[in-house]
This record gives sequence, structure tokens and C-alpha cells, in this order.
Amino acid sequence: MIESLKQDRENWDLFTRREEYDGCSRDRYDRFPYYRSRHRDVAVPRASQALIEEGFCFEYPESQPFAICLTHDIDVVYQSLHTKGFEIIKALKDRDLACASRIIPQLHSKKFPYWNFKEITELEESYGASSSFYFLALEEGDGGYAYAIEDLEQEMCMLQDRGWEVGLHGGCEAYRDLERLKREKRYLERVLNQEVAGYRNHYLKFRVPDTWELLEKAGFRYDTTLGYPDCIGFRNGMCHPFRPFNLNTGQEMEILEIPLAIMDQTLLSYMQLNMEQAWEQTERLLDTVERHHGVITILWHNTLMTGKPLQFYRKILEYGHKKGAWMANCKEIAVWCQKSGIWAPPTGPRVTSTNPLIGTGPTVSSNRCALEESNPGSSP
Repeated sequence: MIESLKQDRENWDLFTRREEYDGCSRDRYDRFPYYRSRHRDVAVPRASQALIEEGFCFEYPESQPFAICLTHDIDVVYQSLHTKGFEIIKALKDRDLACASRIIPQLHSKKFPYWNFKEITELEESYGASSSFYFLALEEGDGGYAYAIEDLEQEMCMLQDRGWEVGLHGGCEAYRDLERLKREKRYLERVLNQEVAGYRNHYLKFRVPDTWELLEKAGFRYDTTLGYPDCIGFRNGMCHPFRPFNLNTGQEMEILEIPLAIMDQTLLSYMQLNMEQAWEQTERLLDTVERHHGVITILWHNTLMTGKPLQFYRKILEYGHKKGAWMANCKEIAVWCQKSGIWAPPTGPRVTSTNPLIGTGPTVSSNRCALEESNPGSSP
């Protein structure tokens, strides 16, 4: 895969994110935003497209045509009475009686409506889907602290018992601080009594290639932070999981990146789209990924699982189910990548994986891509 991408300088620079290495302009949260990038075709997965033209392919369970990777960042789990009261007043002012009547019963507990993990899993399960939940593991006094992770132990165990994934949502400074990464990872693992494989940083803070290097050292198996906060699309031209190439060392990295394509706040806040416009953009990317037999990662916060945003998320699930997509969590995607031997050429030799995620597994290698023979209308 690396040698194929190197054949085109523009695709190679896009795939490696060369423009982010030295002296790039960043926003007030220390993020590299889309509006400061030289790459303008963010809706076109150019790197993945080039690989497919070279004959590379990717197979999914039961020959499903593409994958939708579902994720949730858990930034907040409590809502104050003051906030709820303000929302009721606003709803009444807007003459939205349905919204007001939905909030009023929640006044008896600060947990609602954000303590909704069971409701989310039941919704996804009804469409044959599962997802990843990324929890903050911060100590009181840390920047961004919003809840004690111990309070959620029962909820996290429920998620894991049902087959959903629990990963780490790194704190505001973790993306550039190895000791913080290790501390937060140990903290979450201690509460879970289980190893944590997956990661996404708070506010989508990320530095190329530094954060990947730190995540490898901290023992993470995959990351799913790489996406623009201010625009949906394919930050490095990939609509497939990939192993980053470090231009500083000249080597492919061990960690797997499952790139983020769509975040709820990107659509509704940064891009300031209404629901109809947001769906047009989302449907466009879903169809693009289907054409490229790719993986599209979607981030939908638990705080937006009410009202119209919840209806929007349900629409994504309905669309994926209708298309016969594999709707899975990041851990399932990562395990499948290792089992299948990511991006094996059609005529390439069989190899075994050395990544510790699952041990060894066969490559996808045949004279024809299995996805080309799949039935796009099959159910997940």
C-alpha cells in the first residue's frame, strides 16, 4: 500500500499529512482545521481511490458492501437544574411544547437526559449495530473534568457485557503528554478491570505524527481522532483504516488509525447546517464510502441523543441497514483489519499479522476483490 501511494506525490503528501509536520497554522485549541489546509477536496477520498485503482480491496464480514463505524464521546453525563430550567423556558418561548414536556419529567434527576447509554445500545441493537463509547478518565482538578469515572462503572460494564466497546476519551492535554496518556489509560483500566485498546482525544486535539507516537508508547492499539473539527470528510484522503507513515522516521507505524469522517457538532455547529442540509452532506459521504467499499466513522455525542439530532442519528442507522452496511464499533473494525490483513493486493502472498490486537490472521488475497461479488442489498 505504501509503495502504491508513493507513486503520486500529491496523494502521498495528502496521505501522510505532510503539511501538518512543521510550522502549520493551528486554531485556538491547538488543532489543524480544514480551512487552513491546502487540500480542498475533503469529500473525495483520493488516497483510497488511488489504491482501489491499483487493485487493492477490503473485505467485510458476510460480504457486506461497506462499514459504518459508530462512536460516542462521553463529555458530559450530568445536567444541572439551572440548565434544564433554561431549556424549558426557551422551548416555551419557541412554542415547542413537545420539547418542554420532554424536559419537565427529567427535573427529578441531574442524570437525565445524558445518562442514556442503555437507550443508545437498544436503539443500535434494533438495527443490528454496535458502537464504541469513549469515556474521560480525569481526576478532579484536571482541565475538562466533568464526572468521576467510578460513577459510571456499572454503565460501562453493561456496555461491555452487551458487546459494545469502552475506550478512552483523552483529556485536553493528553494528545501531547505521554505521562497523562498513561495515567488516564491506567485509571480507566483499573475501573474496568480490563485492558483498553481504543482512543480518541477530547476536542479532536491531535498532532501529526507526535500523537500517534505517544499512543504507541502508551500501549493503544488504535486511534480514531483523525478528522477535521470544522468540516466533515476525509482528512488524509482515506476512507479506510490504515497504518500511518511517519515522515520523520521513514517507517510505517504499528498503531491503526480509523479516521473520523462525520461529527455531529461539525455538521450542526461548525458548519451551521440545518437538518436537511446536514443530511444531504451525510448521505453524500455515506454513498461515497459505499462506492469505495470503505469504512465511515461517525461520532454522535450522548448529549445529542434527544429531539431532532436523535432522529438524525436514527436516520443514519436506517440508511445503513437499508444499504446492508456492516455497522460496527471500532474494536470490531480493528480486529477485522488484523484478521483480514489490511489492504492485501489481489495477487499478493499470504502473510500473518504480528500486531498483538488479535494475534495472527489470514490476508485478503485473491484474483478478484470479494466485495465486487457481494450483494449490496444484503442485510447486516
